[in-house]
Amino acid sequence: MAAMSNETMMNRLAEPFGSFPEILMEWSRIKGDDLALVDENRELYWAELVGLIERLAARLVETGLRRGQSVAILGTSTVEYALVFLAAMRAGGVAAPLTTSASPEQLEGMAKDSGAIHLFIDAAKAAELGTDFMADLIRVPLESIDQWMAPPGARAPEFVPEPKDPFNIIYSSGTTGIPKGIVHSHQMRWRQFASTGLSYLGAGIEVRSLASTPLYSNTTMVAFLPVLLAGGCVRVMGKFDCAKWLGHAQADRTTITMLVPVQYQRLMDFAAFDDFDLSALKLKYCTSAPFSADLKREVLRRMPGGLIEIYSMTEGGVVCLLPCHEFPDKLHTVGRPAPGSELKVLDDEDREVPPGTPGNMIGRSLTMMSGYKNRPDKTAEAQWIDPATGEAWMRMGDIGRVDAEGFVELVGRAKDMIISGGFNIYPSDLEAELAKEPGVVEAAVVGIPSRAWGETPVGFVVLKEGAGTGAILAAVNARLGKTQRLAALHAIAEMPRSHIGKLLKTDLREEAARLSGTD
Repeated sequence: MAAMSNETMMNRLAEPFGSFPEILMEWSRIKGDDLALVDENRELYWAELVGLIERLAARLVETGLRRGQSVAILGTSTVEYALVFLAAMRAGGVAAPLTTSASPEQLEGMAKDSGAIHLFIDAAKAAELGTDFMADLIRVPLESIDQWMAPPGARAPEFVPEPKDPFNIIYSSGTTGIPKGIVHSHQMRWRQFASTGLSYLGAGIEVRSLASTPLYSNTTMVAFLPVLLAGGCVRVMGKFDCAKWLGHAQADRTTITMLVPVQYQRLMDFAAFDDFDLSALKLKYCTSAPFSADLKREVLRRMPGGLIEIYSMTEGGVVCLLPCHEFPDKLHTVGRPAPGSELKVLDDEDREVPPGTPGNMIGRSLTMMSGYKNRPDKTAEAQWIDPATGEAWMRMGDIGRVDAEGFVELVGRAKDMIISGGFNIYPSDLEAELAKEPGVVEAAVVGIPSRAWGETPVGFVVLKEGAGTGAILAAVNARLGKTQRLAALHAIAEMPRSHIGKLLKTDLREEAARLSGTD
């Protein structure tokens, strides 16, 4: 019977479009007694999960939610947070998770931009922001959703999604101004994750996922949505902690996880890492930030299961995949374009460059955003229109090169490229040289204004005990060409990073300008 049920669900997931709510309802009938969602304080089985989603969705509609309207969510990842996300989608609304690290002004701007009339907020953020924060919205404490939702047995009005219906809004992690809202459609999310769920079922994997990045991040969706489409179980974590992560992975017999590079690094550096049994791991994913070849090698050596790096943007564009365990000689790359993805590398005049030549990357795929919420101007800026065909491609914002076998190597962010004396300097080249020095733990390079050269490169390093910047700067500059040499090298305690591990070069540029007296 179980085999027949899996076969039926595989056929459903193989369809070109489908309904997330219908798939979840079907799994509740098949796997009602199996765990579906877990956190530190709560466990939900499949039968309970769908019942609670229905009750929440019903109450959302009762209190004014209209089809296509957003539901704002603000707080640390919990079972309750995940329920609201799923209920918004079931009610015909749009999940709009808000970045917890944003300023109050940014949060208000995001909520207003989303068009939400509901704000689900946890106790910590409510205490931090005060009772007057967004008081014009229907504010619901995340910890009290069981009391707020409709009575047991309630069902939401029927919702049959259309392909273009918005599914969620993910707000970009910009550090200034109001972040842009990236709208994903039901069709986009189905194309993105139904095939992944199908692959799990086809491989016979018992899908037990550990999601340790925030649910407001697009990164986390890889460990959340396809797992539920496959009838698996998702454990959501709040703040990442190595000991807790390892304890959960061992106790749950976790088979699937998504981690960002800084989390992998912390796990590799954790003294008790090898004391935990991670033998159940089948697949590990990584995305969101540069993943060094050395760190990939260490993860492959010390953690069981395959390792897949994903390169793309929340907005879409090309999707590159690197199965690290299959291509150990290509770990310096982010892999090759996935089926259905296309990539071009252009020079500054929008002409394609030969293989091996660095240039501006543009891409397109079947998983592109619908656009930025209320920002057609920014949507147009993010696109490159092919003059020959009129087709839209996404500007990836990265400078990359493609080798003869089609593997993509990232050289740096386009906006991070330094133009000094008319020469292009790629920070990644300089960072690689700094990383060769035995006293360097981590390195980053940014450009600052220079009267003589237009821009000049400045380095930042996290050092091992006893190391000094003077000798490192001299050694590295001796190896670099005259146009590449670092004007200064500063030691810092740790690199500034976002909640999902992105290096905040804007912060480093501001610090470099302050230290040089050019701000």
